[in-house]
Amino acid sequence: METFDHIVIGGGSAGCVATSRLVEDGKCKVLLLEGGHHHRHPLLDMPPGVFKLLKNGSKFFREHLSVPQPQLDGRQAKIPQGNVLGGGSTVNGQAYVRGRPSDYRAWNDILRGNNDAISWDWDDVLPHFMRLEGNRKFNDDLHGSDGKLVVSDPGYIDDMARWFVQAMQMQGEPFNPDFNGHRQRGVGYFQFTYNQGQRISAAYAFIDPIKNDPNLTLRLKCQVQRVLIEGDRAVGVIYTDKSGEEHTAYADGEIILSAGALITPKLLMLSGLGPADHLKSHGITVIENLPGVGQNLQDHPDVSVVAKANGPYGYWKQDRGWNMIRNGLEFKLFGRGKITTTGLEAACFVNPTDPEAEPTHEAYCIPVMYLNDEQLKTIPEDYGVSIQMVLLKPHSKGDVRLSSANPDEMPLVNPNFLADKRDLDEMIKGLRYFRKTMDMRPLADKIEKVVAPLDLSDDGLAEHCRKVVKTNFHPAGTAKMGADGDPMSVLDSRMRVRGIDGVRVCDMSAVPDIPAGNTNAPAMMLGDRCASLVMGAL
Repeated sequence: METFDHIVIGGGSAGCVATSRLVEDGKCKVLLLEGGHHHRHPLLDMPPGVFKLLKNGSKFFREHLSVPQPQLDGRQAKIPQGNVLGGGSTVNGQAYVRGRPSDYRAWNDILRGNNDAISWDWDDVLPHFMRLEGNRKFNDDLHGSDGKLVVSDPGYIDDMARWFVQAMQMQGEPFNPDFNGHRQRGVGYFQFTYNQGQRISAAYAFIDPIKNDPNLTLRLKCQVQRVLIEGDRAVGVIYTDKSGEEHTAYADGEIILSAGALITPKLLMLSGLGPADHLKSHGITVIENLPGVGQNLQDHPDVSVVAKANGPYGYWKQDRGWNMIRNGLEFKLFGRGKITTTGLEAACFVNPTDPEAEPTHEAYCIPVMYLNDEQLKTIPEDYGVSIQMVLLKPHSKGDVRLSSANPDEMPLVNPNFLADKRDLDEMIKGLRYFRKTMDMRPLADKIEKVVAPLDLSDDGLAEHCRKVVKTNFHPAGTAKMGADGDPMSVLDSRMRVRGIDGVRVCDMSAVPDIPAGNTNAPAMMLGDRCASLVMGAL
């Protein structure tokens, strides 16, 4: 039986940041429990290596298979999540995107309906982003340059990416040098969480510097079974180690849940905190009836336009044979070349129907034929390019439920992609828009033919969406902060679980509404803000 000041459950992006702050600034004794593996691995360290692991299956991912989706003709969606220290930041595409100020203003409008509310407006969250950021290019009123999280420009830009950026400008979109700047709209190049070709995950940035600090106890391959609650307070956790032996750890202070939007609600429910009827159906004693736990699941659905190139352009076959040897040598000897990029350097934020309004779609240029399982059955791989389109503010919402009271079983995940017709309509508008991009020079000069979608009617595009829509790896919202009068609110504005003292949630589960962009940077901001709350610094 051990006792700590605080216990952090989940060593993902948010958990690593919260742990770092509590250990370094708070001088607290912290136990960090991570169910996955260590983050040091050659294919995780180099930007494109993770896609090889994802394609072939890896212990560094935990793959959730959704319940059948009726609106997708019964298809089950695959939703991989990081199973490694650093979580998503260790296995993602590394794009550094915060969302836009209006995202956080909307949160603040929701959360000011709390008696003990703190502000979540853009001006309140921006200092957290800036404190964490060590930008190698920008140092101004929106960017920090001294933080531990290195953010830098692409180490390599493929010609296909450059042609995409130029084609989008021909289509009327302005060049945007900074998607985290004063405007989101436009086309340009991502900044990434890496430094000279080395991935800078949350584990590298925030845990490695404190790994020898006596105040940190880090345990990997440890699965939390439930939060231990006595009376109306969370006092500890029960977890199993890699050998399956059960342990109990106690916290004099607070317990912080940061296991991700699919596992955090599972742990809350296993602990007796969740929808009463659902918990009772699995024989779990209800400690606090919180109907919103597991509800409000949001993700960014994505669909691609795919074209075959008329020459050997892009990244196809760059990970095999002589190409792989040459690229590896260039990286090892000179620290440059194609291994210094994740392969999705160029992107845009657009509104196809009202260019001056806030963007409704994000899109990445991927210099390969980015095919899913359905397309692979009918379209042979070749040199090509894909425009991967993401819906930024989906209306469709799903849920996470328990499959049983057994902590070792995966939860039942229902992402509900495109269930709301408005999302399907917006996807169709986006597909038409980006299909035109393929006809814009200079990109059009390098394309032999577009291979998907082929039927550009409303029905044809809708069928394409239903066949290929997938996760953009951004699940969020399943233990949301909300107003006092909202029965689906799980957390108050201070990230505290309602009805129970001593437990907070600081990962993407906590957000009331998904931000308009990639979610890794917001997750780290949440971890930093949670630590400030725990230490009484807000």
